[in-house]
Amino acid sequence: MPLAHGAQPWSFDSQGPDAHIGVLMIHGFTGSPASMTPWGKSLSTYGWSIRVPRLPGHGSRWQDMNLTTWEDWYAEVERNLRELQATCDQVFICGLSMGGSLALRLAQQHGEEISGLVLVNPAVHSERPERHLLPIISKMIKAFPGISNDIAKPGQDEVGYTKIPLRAAHSLAQLWKNIKADIAEVTQPVLLFRSLADHVVEASNAQWILDHVSSTDKEEVLLENSFHVATLDYDAEIIETISADFIKGRITVKPDLTS
Repeated sequence: MPLAHGAQPWSFDSQGPDAHIGVLMIHGFTGSPASMTPWGKSLSTYGWSIRVPRLPGHGSRWQDMNLTTWEDWYAEVERNLRELQATCDQVFICGLSMGGSLALRLAQQHGEEISGLVLVNPAVHSERPERHLLPIISKMIKAFPGISNDIAKPGQDEVGYTKIPLRAAHSLAQLWKNIKADIAEVTQPVLLFRSLADHVVEASNAQWILDHVSSTDKEEVLLENSFHVATLDYDAEIIETISADFIKGRITVKPDLTS
């Protein structure tokens, strides 16, 4: 199935003195790299190496997502992590929504290999009343109406699906369960952005994460002018600037200027 326009993965292989710093950027559930690429391009101006992968089942048609599971999505981000690690001394993970979920899972599984997390409206649970019925509903109904493009700024498009594939949603819930069980394993520095007007992920997610990670270096930044896909919204520049400062402040391996 051909990819939707704008859903292609994006990468930047830096050749500068700071190419040893890698940033893996993960889009959200039913979204695409389009929601992360502008942010990635902004961070690439610092000379860091960037990866913005397309998660399996995303960026084509919603039916494709029901053929994938959270393990498939995780395998893809882990593959990109390994790719960055082949040339980088430090790697930071940035994630939007479910991308934040996958970032947390990477942090749990890879420990000190991850230098820090930047999470934008991350999710580890849902307060929707139908959530408890997903195991049953997902076997009977293929999809619900979608959640894409929750963006206040006109003219923006995350190139997401207009439907929520329910088998994939059920798998996402299983990912959340695993993350919550191992949340104390997250010890890395955490920068968390939260939109005050998010119509997709409830505020309780951010609070739960900040309350339960073992990280001592953690900060929450509130976004006053953006909806869920804040990376494409009015506060995108705030995210880009503060996240860059966060990464710069936690770089411990200096470039080799003699080679």
